[in-house]
Amino acid sequence: MSKVAVQVTPWKGAAAPTEQELLALFEREGLRPYRWGNAPGDVYGVHTHPYHKVIYVVRGSITFHLPDLGEDVLLRPGDRLDLPAGVRHAATVGPEGVTCLEAHR
Repeated sequence: MSKVAVQVTPWKGAAAPTEQELLALFEREGLRPYRWGNAPGDVYGVHTHPYHKVIYVVRGSITFHLPDLGEDVLLRPGDRLDLPAGVRHAATVGPEGVTCLEAHR
């Protein structure tokens, strides 16, 4: 299988961004995000989506597991994940839970 263009963009700021700052980043791209969250230790099994997913972590942490790439990606506040349609992934929520903003392309 060829490598897919999963992209992780770590937050570069000295302090974690506010939710409003992250909403503004989505707005600049013409994306309309929604908020979701999970409790500590929650797990999503391996699955796919028919759309390109853009996620920013607002609070907490989550690890995305990418079995076809043999990678795990830990996301913390401000980090962004671009996950193309059809990419198999799973996720495990960190010990403090997670709140994310997500939009679809």
